[in-house]
Amino acid sequence: MRLLHTADWHLGRTLEGRSREEEQEHVMEEICLIAEDQKVDAVLMAGDVFDTVNPPATSEALFYETAQKLSKGGSRPVFIIAGNHDSPERLEASRPLAGRQGITIVGKPILHPRTFPIVKTNEDLILSSVPYPSESRLNEVLSSINDEEIIKQAYNERLTELFKQHAQFFRKDAVNIVMTHLFAAGGKESDSERPIQVGGAYTVHPSAFPKSAQYVALGHLHRPQTLSGSQVPIRYAGSPLAYSFSESGQPKSVTIIDVAPGECAKSETVELTSGRPLTRWHAENGLTEVRQWIEEGRDAEAWIDLEIRLDEAMSMHEIQSLRKAYPRIVNIRPLYKESSLLVHEQNRSRLPIDELFIRFYKNQMDGAEPGDALIQLFMQLIEAEDAQREVAAGSEPNETD
Repeated sequence: MRLLHTADWHLGRTLEGRSREEEQEHVMEEICLIAEDQKVDAVLMAGDVFDTVNPPATSEALFYETAQKLSKGGSRPVFIIAGNHDSPERLEASRPLAGRQGITIVGKPILHPRTFPIVKTNEDLILSSVPYPSESRLNEVLSSINDEEIIKQAYNERLTELFKQHAQFFRKDAVNIVMTHLFAAGGKESDSERPIQVGGAYTVHPSAFPKSAQYVALGHLHRPQTLSGSQVPIRYAGSPLAYSFSESGQPKSVTIIDVAPGECAKSETVELTSGRPLTRWHAENGLTEVRQWIEEGRDAEAWIDLEIRLDEAMSMHEIQSLRKAYPRIVNIRPLYKESSLLVHEQNRSRLPIDELFIRFYKNQMDGAEPGDALIQLFMQLIEAEDAQREVAAGSEPNETD
């Protein structure tokens, strides 16, 4: 039996407000082509189909289209579970229609696995599907004591028991797979997972997974990786696109699994080529160096996180000119030379208050200067504050009173 393991599509996600819709369309098409080229018998999608519980209509349409293509009109089973970013109810809403296309969607943890006949290989696939198992989705309170270590232990024990319960249905003459969306201890995170609870109390030890499983298909972490220290292959497929600059240079892939009843699963990765790379530039020689890179066409298709060494703050004109020359510069982070900073600190206390305000404003507004009216308003506020202090000081009783 040949399976394709993918996860963490995060359809609808942007990069600092910049649309990734076209890239997501291309990578979904590439995954469908890989499923066809690799002649896979079934597809495992381990959660986080969408980036939010209320995704854009275009992202939902892309999901339906992709799922239909992967299922080949029902001849290739597709199994999908909800991740922590998905709405279980919303994802399951299409289940009646999806089922007719051979697409199985599970929104919340269930008490037992399901058995699916794989017609092409004349084998049964027993799939333990455990969507993101938070306390609310488990519909349980794991501990009445608000202590992270106690909650962590209770959570691990509860998941261990759930997987053990599922494993009772595994058979030696079938292919036995666990698919879930959670944080397993030992996994390496990326910055793009920071808005969600990655570890902490909701952590599961790899020993929680049943030894009778032949493969554990995980979703949640965006870096493709296989966990060590277990007899059972435990793998995060990773996200199909890089969603933060911490993933710069990180290859993206899907995992192909070859497994037969009673045998160890073998896996290989197929790298994905769709999507723009996320690249970091470190310009030690200031704007001149950045402009030279742009003229040379360096990383012409990439999203750029720019770190630039400067003597003084960039003007708004310089920032706009840079973004116009290379529209995919996402972040500009200036680094000021240490000597300049020391001089700045030494001289700052001797500057008049209006000059300090102008410098502060330019620093906060990427080099833009405040208008005269705004400076006058600021000075009026300072004067009013000083006057209030003088009045308050004059109304204090003398020590001899």
